[in-house]
Amino acid sequence: MTIITGVDVYDVRFPTSLSQDGSDAMNKDGDYSAAYVVLRTDGDLRGHGFTFTIGRGNDLCVEASRQRALPLIGRDVDEMVGDLGATYRSLKSDSQLRWLGPEKGVEHLAMAAVMNAVWDLAARKAGKPLWRMLAEMSPEELVDVADLQYLSDALTRDEALEMLRELEPTRGQRIAELEQRGGYPCYTTSAGWLGYSDDKLRRLLQESVDEGYRHLKLKVGANLEDDIRRLGIAREVIGWDANLMIDANQVWDVPEAIEWVNRLAEFKPLWIEEPTSPDDVLGHAAVRRAVAPIGVATGEHGMNRVLFKQMFQAEAIDFCQLDSARLASINEILAVYLMAKKFGVPVCPHAGGVGLCELVQHLSIFDYVAVSGSLEGRVTEYVDHLHEHFTDPCIVVDGNYVLPGLPGYSAEMYEESVAEYSFPDGGYWSRALAPATAETAETAETVSVEAVL
Repeated sequence: MTIITGVDVYDVRFPTSLSQDGSDAMNKDGDYSAAYVVLRTDGDLRGHGFTFTIGRGNDLCVEASRQRALPLIGRDVDEMVGDLGATYRSLKSDSQLRWLGPEKGVEHLAMAAVMNAVWDLAARKAGKPLWRMLAEMSPEELVDVADLQYLSDALTRDEALEMLRELEPTRGQRIAELEQRGGYPCYTTSAGWLGYSDDKLRRLLQESVDEGYRHLKLKVGANLEDDIRRLGIAREVIGWDANLMIDANQVWDVPEAIEWVNRLAEFKPLWIEEPTSPDDVLGHAAVRRAVAPIGVATGEHGMNRVLFKQMFQAEAIDFCQLDSARLASINEILAVYLMAKKFGVPVCPHAGGVGLCELVQHLSIFDYVAVSGSLEGRVTEYVDHLHEHFTDPCIVVDGNYVLPGLPGYSAEMYEESVAEYSFPDGGYWSRALAPATAETAETAETVSVEAVL
């Protein structure tokens, strides 16, 4: 019998603000960070998970994750992973922590971090990459782990079972198709951060095209004239056959979003992402009606499955961009995938950040194999940052995520990376936060630049 003996939670922060990686109209100086959870057992087995933030406040997620994970200590691993629905529900039922949300904010980010570690543990124990473990579960097993609470007016258990049973006989066929085509299609945001110069934008766009990307995304929303100029550069480089997406990161009110997007319509964007508050269901619906045929995409700040339910019911979005570290891991993510299938909305997960690309590749592959059965209108985000800190980094070739082959959720970070970038006492931050002298300031800046290149 293997037992959970402890949990370690680390405040890991990378100084991405120094190079403007990740910069957008709302978030200009983020340091990509993770509340990183390691579940320890009395054997060699470990589970790794995290949630994503952009700097200050990551310590709150760390402590919340520790509180969320404490009930797992002493649990039998076989029992815990043998019923992942029950494990999820037992953590979710902590009424004192739930009161802090419920199912939103820091406590829900913590739930994501801990359950991501549980699912990683389960896949490692099974000796399979998570996407394959999920693809081999029966429809009944999948529905049992899905959190369908509060969703019966949009999706019933019977409907979920019917959709999953329909595709079950042909799952192997779609796995073979993905292997043959080189993986699951992705798009890149790496060229389009708002803080990049025009020259850097042009260079990175050309590199992306040369690497095989046919979907590319730019940040917009700070200055209209700058957006017009930058989108002009983009179309000049990528041409008009490639797909161009734009992302405002919630910066506009609804009328402003409508006016601004219509001013950018000449560049034929495929979608406008996060045009307004992520909680504004009716606002997204209004924007969608007013900017068509440009699609509306949102979801990276979608706080829970109920918000997504309302987005689908109100016909407010054309693309669902769920986040692997904001929703409460597979249990809640699966519920959103099932609703998206019923309402005919393609899921194009948000990624980037710290490790999100590593996670979403598993989700998108599983969706195609077992839930949607379609690649039409589906492309998953990829950002070329920080993968070197993961023991099983995602691999992208010719604009496709190559199918992961190692056991787990690809969530484990190198111990050296955790030690170097733990805040505030890790090697990097100890140097960067040391009392400033001319010599230490120059050294800290040099280390920062090297760390993010």
